[in-house]
Amino acid sequence: MAAKPSIPKGTRDFSPVEMAKRNYIFNTIRDVYHLYGFQQIETPAMEMLSTLMGKYGEEGDKLLFKIQNSGDYFSGLTDEELLSRNAAKLASKFCEKGLRYDLTVPFARYVVMHRDEITFPFKRYQIQPVWRADRPQKGRYREFYQCDADVVGSDSLLNEVELMQIVDTVFTRFGIRVCIKINNRKILTGIAEIIGEADKIVDITVAIDKLDKIGLDNVNAELKEKGISDEAIAKLQPIILLSGTNEEKLATLKEVLAGSEIGQKGVEESEFILKTLSAFGLKNELELDLTLARGLNYYTGAIFEVKALDVQIGSITGGGRYDNLTGVFGMAGVSGVGISFGADRIFDVLNQLDLYPKEAVNSTQLLFINFGEKEAAFSLNVLAQVRAEGIRAEIFPDSSKMKKQMGYANAKNIPFVALVGENEMNENKVTLKNMETGEQTLVSVEELIQTLKK
Repeated sequence: MAAKPSIPKGTRDFSPVEMAKRNYIFNTIRDVYHLYGFQQIETPAMEMLSTLMGKYGEEGDKLLFKIQNSGDYFSGLTDEELLSRNAAKLASKFCEKGLRYDLTVPFARYVVMHRDEITFPFKRYQIQPVWRADRPQKGRYREFYQCDADVVGSDSLLNEVELMQIVDTVFTRFGIRVCIKINNRKILTGIAEIIGEADKIVDITVAIDKLDKIGLDNVNAELKEKGISDEAIAKLQPIILLSGTNEEKLATLKEVLAGSEIGQKGVEESEFILKTLSAFGLKNELELDLTLARGLNYYTGAIFEVKALDVQIGSITGGGRYDNLTGVFGMAGVSGVGISFGADRIFDVLNQLDLYPKEAVNSTQLLFINFGEKEAAFSLNVLAQVRAEGIRAEIFPDSSKMKKQMGYANAKNIPFVALVGENEMNENKVTLKNMETGEQTLVSVEELIQTLKK
């Protein structure tokens, strides 16, 4: 007996109903991106490992899925190397490509390769899957979609403001209550300077970024493990746990970071973004959160993260400013800022809160019952007219028993069924059945179309 097939852990199949829901998510995000003047691009699923490695920090590099070279990849290896069983070293020898970890690094590579075709500032969006060799758990997958929007070629903080407006608009359309959290890597750099650990900024931000997941005691233990002094860790506590309104936090930071030029710059940038956004009256919460660090090394300015308020799940959107990403590909001086919606987590949140509009999930609106060859021929003619009006309709392909055909309509949640027999054909009409109420009405093709359009 054949073994039952399976799929890799951290990946999922999606049914037609689930795909309808996912397309609702993608289309909503896409529509808002278009409102703000963003244009779509796509990049390959796999990139050269040289493009990906070293861009996400040490932890990110470990999560890259590497693709084995085709052909005889052992040919360039010595017996000594093979017998060493050093997995990392061997992988570097026969893996030249990897699956993309995110959409930002491939986008930076795209900008450098196509610089002569691009008009700057370049506002692009990208909706594609990414892969991470992470441990699968609730809300965390190995294959998942990101929906990115980035602006490159402009230093203006108005870009950050507009991206936060996009976030607010998207989640308002979804009906999800969220808290938009904002911080600035310059503030974090300033804090590292003030506590006397400027060279440990990466270790500090990676640890702080885990505060929600592992708690303060474990964050402090990780900081100590990385060689940060007890005195510096003690100085860090009141800053990490700073509370109050956004204005009060900014006022305190101005005093605390008075001796750090880069820290003050971060405070100024955050103040501009928060003040400008408050003038627009966002529909969701906006919070300056100093524990937000965004563990990726390429962020240099404002950083963002979005948390759902009514569901226990990790970040559902994130992003930030990166001033030097294209520099590693030979194109210095191009600043960028972007956000990424986590479509898979948004999918889970919308499912838990049951927020999908009915019309987004129901695909077929009308099913024609098949009573036989003549009736099917008549129905196909009406079907053509109905579809020409943009109504989603189908005919059951076989003249099976009525019970089977009605069962098909119920299983697919089709709201209306069209019945065509000899009487209907003689009058050039259709009997329309409302599957929810059971009501049946004899209607003309024009009346049928008007009813379905309502």
